[in-house]
Amino acid sequence: MKGVPDDSVKVGIIGGSGLYKMEGLQDVREIKVRTPFGEPSDNIMVGRLGEVGLAFLPRHGHGHRIMPTEINYRANIFALKSVGVERIISVSACGSLKEELRPRDIVIVDQFFDRTTKRISTFFGDGIVAHLGFADPVCPDMAAALVKHARLLNLPVHQGGTYVCIEGPEFSTKAESQVWRSLGFSVIGMTNLPEARLAREAEICYATIALVTDYDVWKEEEKVSVEVVVGNMKANIENAKKLIKAVVPELAVQRNCECADALKGAIQTEPAKINRSTVRRLGILVNKYLK
Repeated sequence: MKGVPDDSVKVGIIGGSGLYKMEGLQDVREIKVRTPFGEPSDNIMVGRLGEVGLAFLPRHGHGHRIMPTEINYRANIFALKSVGVERIISVSACGSLKEELRPRDIVIVDQFFDRTTKRISTFFGDGIVAHLGFADPVCPDMAAALVKHARLLNLPVHQGGTYVCIEGPEFSTKAESQVWRSLGFSVIGMTNLPEARLAREAEICYATIALVTDYDVWKEEEKVSVEVVVGNMKANIENAKKLIKAVVPELAVQRNCECADALKGAIQTEPAKINRSTVRRLGILVNKYLK
């Protein structure tokens, strides 16, 4: 069944490692969305969280079967767009690159740095060229709401910071970790790019709840192991769920940010030269600009 836009579903959650379902969803229906870019990570679960319509998609699929490089980011974002989502909260486990960002802390990042090498990072091409602004990749309204509600819940939250995204699936070498620290990055992960770029192209607001699981490998006295990472990750997930439940009602409102019109003026291809089959494929992403 194709996903049909639902005016009541404005907020989407992309669950990262450890978050494969959203407890508390009512009137749940499972939607299998077919996209022009292939299959998303899993079916989308649509329901109500309190009085708010919510869509949930596990980034790695149920059972954590898709590694970061294998994720079909284009299909995931397109699928969420197709069911009406206007705002995405990304939940992501990450390593800390700063002493003050401790394991089990939450960081609401405001910048990304891309060190991936094998991922398609745009919906465009094949006869349509678009250049969007991406100086501020995180929706400021969403980030402010997440910080506010985390503080109201007395969660260990930090406002701002840069998330460096590596290809993975291996963690950093010690040399790499020291370089990331020397460049001033805050946290390191494997999944938020090209996810954030594609959300901007789809005119979807995007923000990340970065859940610190470890100190990467730069801190000699704290050895990183899968067991440590998983243990901290599980402890973080409950706080992330609390934060999502608290913030979602504030996000299910009319948007006043620039994300909603990010494509305005961005398409550079002359109208007469535009590939019409690409227009049809992109559909809901470009219809309001290309008739």
